[in-house]
Amino acid sequence: MGKLILIRHGQSMWNLKNVFTGWVDVPLSEQGIHEAIQAGKQLSEISFDIVFTSMQIRAVETAMIALAQNKSDKTPILLHSKGQLEEWSRIYDQKMIDNMIPVHHNWHLNERYYGELQGKNKEETAKEFGEAQVYQWRRSYDIPPPKGESLKDTAERTIPFFEKEVVPELEKGKNILISAHGNSLRSIVMHIDHLSKKEVIELEIQTGQPIIYDYENNQLISNK
Repeated sequence: MGKLILIRHGQSMWNLKNVFTGWVDVPLSEQGIHEAIQAGKQLSEISFDIVFTSMQIRAVETAMIALAQNKSDKTPILLHSKGQLEEWSRIYDQKMIDNMIPVHHNWHLNERYYGELQGKNKEETAKEFGEAQVYQWRRSYDIPPPKGESLKDTAERTIPFFEKEVVPELEKGKNILISAHGNSLRSIVMHIDHLSKKEVIELEIQTGQPIIYDYENNQLISNK
């Protein structure tokens, strides 16, 4: 039986400033680093076999900081799949290859693209466009912000990736960590838990708080 752990990155510097972030590559705040450490301690007894993150630094930081708390002797290593980075990061010792946790970063897990809201303060945006409009942009399933992605658009890249890359590893009994973002994880949880468009509006993924599933009999079961 494999395990799937989903974790939204710890608080970022723009979360702290209440700013729409989207695809802007912002690092963790001091609190976000603390959240990643605490999440890692909570997960320290789980021996992970594979890790998936988005391409964004806040998700990569969260995964690496959390894994630094793990009681396994394995080393998480961010893998590169193209060009000289792939060639020059090759490991030549089989013992170290066997002792690593492969960390794959992929843009399909990136946060929802917030378009023309990126970099804008959320409170000031609500004053400009009205709270109801901003709430629709942020929480609805299929209403995108100006020139951005809706949750539906995000799901159209995250779910195929999840089914193709993650589920086959779960079927092998592997323990998997996905470190990503509020909306990319909302779309995946919606898919796993069979939530309706109305139910997903109320779904909130907290920063730095792991969501744990057991994979058994070809299905994911929440382990709360």
